[in-house]
Amino acid sequence: MREILPVLTDWYASGGAFGLATVVAVSRSAPLGPGAAMAVGPGDQVVGGVSGGCVEGAVFELAKEVVESGQARLQTFGYSDEDAFAVGLTCGGEITVLVRAVSAATDPAFGQAAASVEEHRPVVVATVVDGQARRGASLAVWPDAVAGSLGAEGLDVAVTADARGELAQGATVLRHYGPHGERREDDVAVFLQSFAPPPRMLVFGAIDFAAAVARIGAFLGYRVTVCDARPVFADARRFPDGVEVVTDWPHRYLRDTDVDERTVMCVLTHDPKFDVPLLEVALRTPAAYIGAMGSRRTHEDRLARLRERGVEAAETARLRSPIGLDLGARTPEEVAVSIAAEIVALRWGGSGSPLGDTAGAIHPSRLKSL
Repeated sequence: MREILPVLTDWYASGGAFGLATVVAVSRSAPLGPGAAMAVGPGDQVVGGVSGGCVEGAVFELAKEVVESGQARLQTFGYSDEDAFAVGLTCGGEITVLVRAVSAATDPAFGQAAASVEEHRPVVVATVVDGQARRGASLAVWPDAVAGSLGAEGLDVAVTADARGELAQGATVLRHYGPHGERREDDVAVFLQSFAPPPRMLVFGAIDFAAAVARIGAFLGYRVTVCDARPVFADARRFPDGVEVVTDWPHRYLRDTDVDERTVMCVLTHDPKFDVPLLEVALRTPAAYIGAMGSRRTHEDRLARLRERGVEAAETARLRSPIGLDLGARTPEEVAVSIAAEIVALRWGGSGSPLGDTAGAIHPSRLKSL
């Protein structure tokens, strides 16, 4: 959803209605997880996707019908292989998609929620999927505010409390309630989609590789900051739009920067006067990934210097160095792909091996954070 919001915001501001399809449940080897979204807007323009191409044609037609009728629809797509003209997933999975019409007239909270996502403010969008409430009704929940309604005060109160709990974890879930908010399994199904602020990528060293790493980091959904102590290199004109560029000593900047379990760090300076004090700080943060560029010889020298500064083996074991997966990369863009591949593999528990050499599900169970 997050990546298509700029387009949806423009459609919403125009005053017309558009069809929004959201994956609310998956099973087995589904291509995309809960929260994946596709929208059909003016002139039959399409953005996003719900299945990687398998059922988008059917969802397109469904979205147009929903905009015309104003009635939200719930559709499940399962495995289809026997009939070449059948609509379904060839991967063996199953997805359930909620399709609803969105406009300023019918969903006044949507614009506020979309603005929060754009501004990196946390919000949950709760939407009725099925049961004894109006399908497609939505409620936006912030840590300190609420907008919209699911149709019953008790249901709004219960969902608001749950939404704030899920937001604290960055979780997206499908929950069930009675019509007045009591916990039951057979009355009202509500999809709670959390939009936590995007995770951060901190790139240290504004060298030629940094622009490529920053570009692919932004593509993966990270909020990217590039930091270098040298003003001549820490020049925003050398980096993609939207990337923050900071001139400061890396260790000093990191010491004063919030780092959480979703943060990734790429140390590209491979200069001990920058790397060693920086890594001494970095390895004691809860960051999800810390990678450092340099040869194997540089890596061994770096480890020795860190040990001299009292950094313990359990801490240095977290360091991914030399940074990236072995792809035979040469150019800055290829190296950036190898770094991104290592980050993705660590996030999802991937092996980094060719899929043809592995067994089991291709699409693993997805993280709850979006």
